[in-house]
Amino acid sequence: MGIEALKYISYPAQVLAKSSKMIPVMLMGTLLYGVKYTFPEYLCTFLVAGGVSSFALLKTSSKTIKKLANPNAPLGYALCFLNLAFDGYTNSTQDLIKSRYPKTNPWDIMLGMNLWGTIYNAVIMFVAPLLFSNWPYANGFEAVRFCQENPEVAWDIFLFCLCGAVGQNFIFLTISRFGSLTNTTITTTRKFMSIVVSSVISGNPLSPKQWGSVVMVFSGLSIQIYLKWKKKKGREHKE
Repeated sequence: MGIEALKYISYPAQVLAKSSKMIPVMLMGTLLYGVKYTFPEYLCTFLVAGGVSSFALLKTSSKTIKKLANPNAPLGYALCFLNLAFDGYTNSTQDLIKSRYPKTNPWDIMLGMNLWGTIYNAVIMFVAPLLFSNWPYANGFEAVRFCQENPEVAWDIFLFCLCGAVGQNFIFLTISRFGSLTNTTITTTRKFMSIVVSSVISGNPLSPKQWGSVVMVFSGLSIQIYLKWKKKKGREHKE
């Protein structure tokens, strides 16, 4: 859904909408599974999400901002928020599986997600186009035809899949050991840091407001790290 949204809104707008992923993760965990988060944890989440969101908005040029007001913008944002809702449900369910079945290892979850994802995508890409002649979404037959016409793309696809497979190991290890909220915090911060580094390398200095966003993000992360350190020290003291 997030990729589909790019048909209707610009990439900066999509980043802006999806940068608050930690919030639905916490909301879904609370509403569906009764996970309890402390007020400081909510505060950290809103600081990080707010900082990334404001930075993305401030970095967007006026030309790009004008594009956000196109007639399809509501549909694009709706797709982004649906994507966030499903992400929140998925991440909260992963936490539940890990707590309910402690012997579940990261690769069990990884296998389950990739297996069902492959089945769903196969249906959407290869079965649906056969059933509906005007199927407007991804068409697997067109993708296969493209690869046949451009065989040199096979190496790029292989590298893309290899990097994705290796990266997933770290993602699911993080989810298994530290929980989905920590993983979401890491991925959101990585996205934020890539924006900052890109701005510095390209020679575009950050404005005072953008530095304010940087402070918001790292304040949230610093508080979160401190809270985890304090909780760990408390457990060690009890033992």
